[in-house]
Amino acid sequence: MKSRKIISLLAAIAMLSSMAGCGDSSKSDSSSAADSSSVSSSTAEQSSAADSSGSAQPDFDPSKTDEKTPDLEGYNLLWSDEFNGKKLDESIWSYDPHEPGWTNNELQEYTTSTDNVFIREGKLVLKGIKTQKNGADYYTSGKIKSQNKKDFLYGKICVKAKTPEGQGLWPAIWMMPTDESKYGQWPKCGEIDIMEVLGNDVKTAYGTVHYGEPHGEQQGTVKLESGSFADSFHEYSVEWEPGEIRWYIDGKEYLKVNDWFTAEKGQDDKPYPAPFDQTFFMQLNLAVGGNWPGNPDASTNFDKAEFEVDYVRVYQKPSYDTNVKKPEPKFREATADGNFIYNGDFSKAEDLNDDTDWKFLLFNEGAGSAEIKNNEIVIKSTAEGTEEYSVQLVQFDQPMIKGKKYRVTFDAYAEAERTMKVAVTAPNQGWIRYLPDTSLDLKTTKQSYKYEFEMKDRTDPTGRLEFNMGKCGSTATIHISNVRLEEIK
Repeated sequence: MKSRKIISLLAAIAMLSSMAGCGDSSKSDSSSAADSSSVSSSTAEQSSAADSSGSAQPDFDPSKTDEKTPDLEGYNLLWSDEFNGKKLDESIWSYDPHEPGWTNNELQEYTTSTDNVFIREGKLVLKGIKTQKNGADYYTSGKIKSQNKKDFLYGKICVKAKTPEGQGLWPAIWMMPTDESKYGQWPKCGEIDIMEVLGNDVKTAYGTVHYGEPHGEQQGTVKLESGSFADSFHEYSVEWEPGEIRWYIDGKEYLKVNDWFTAEKGQDDKPYPAPFDQTFFMQLNLAVGGNWPGNPDASTNFDKAEFEVDYVRVYQKPSYDTNVKKPEPKFREATADGNFIYNGDFSKAEDLNDDTDWKFLLFNEGAGSAEIKNNEIVIKSTAEGTEEYSVQLVQFDQPMIKGKKYRVTFDAYAEAERTMKVAVTAPNQGWIRYLPDTSLDLKTTKQSYKYEFEMKDRTDPTGRLEFNMGKCGSTATIHISNVRLEEIK
């Protein structure tokens, strides 16, 4: 959340039937976290029941709500907030005011106003508000944090929430270290993003971890097959342990990370598991605009710009084994003829939706299909999208060894002259480019292409070969064959 580049990897994982997570409150909730297609009462209806100061409905009686946080087997409850009071519990939370542009070029001012942060019907509401200031649109919103009040080291964090829908809205549940300077400023200090959802794509949720210098990040996503994260409440949780962090939505794991690092520029790595061996604190906020979601537009309904949180629960195991070692990296082996690209000859008509070998991806209004046949892959675009990566073909886990030289070769043509881009990127190393984004002109007859580069950055077993075919002024069908990535002397 603290700093964000537009991400071209969305490893979409379809949600299966939800499992029990950290336990649910007995408060009445018309939506079910276990049913991704269920729809709760509309935010507008709920909003109309609160006055301008965010006070609860007259007929809502917190004393009649069971405030006991459920037990979790194998854990002790460290702290929780069920949001059953009449106002924000400032023994747990602090308001975190910031001016517009504080980070990520976001538009909102985070305020201490109860118009932006309030409790309603047993839920925390962080509300984005659009106003006018000096003749221009001006936005306020809410952000709270538990820093220096409820900091902790290791645990299971469970947050049940419902996100808003609307272009430019960006709710987040995330964690930062109490002492950001211990290992150096961001990203060296580390960051754990438990949940982020973009208001223009409320079917997709992200969990991310940031660390290191150079900036490393790893991200997982969950894409709902039906319903959305704005329709109903879902439980977002993280299990943070020495040497491993796991992300869940509604009890289903979708990301596991154990190979992070951190270092000062030009120095050796800090002892593992730094930087995630220090106390962190919780943060909840609703951003408006910024580098990743883009700014609001005429379609954004600020009457419904509310990020609702049912509970925050933090559990800890009785003890943790801190004697952990960083896993040894695993490097892909080349095929017998030296190719790190698997199925580079397209001899196998594989599933292009999974993470094995080739994967075809569509983002940001890109539309189309891909098919392997006759020893080539055929990409048919029906909409080029708004980004170069809106129509994309990738292969993961390319071993990039510092000091080695590599060559990328392939054959390609299009059914009408057009361009596309090729690159070797670093999804876990801040999206730097090992082979820079390179535009090439495709002809209507097959041509051979060759690109060489030297790996000068930190060794990375998770490089990625990309073909980007979006936002190029054409949707002409592309044919690609004979793809190779090999080490050269």
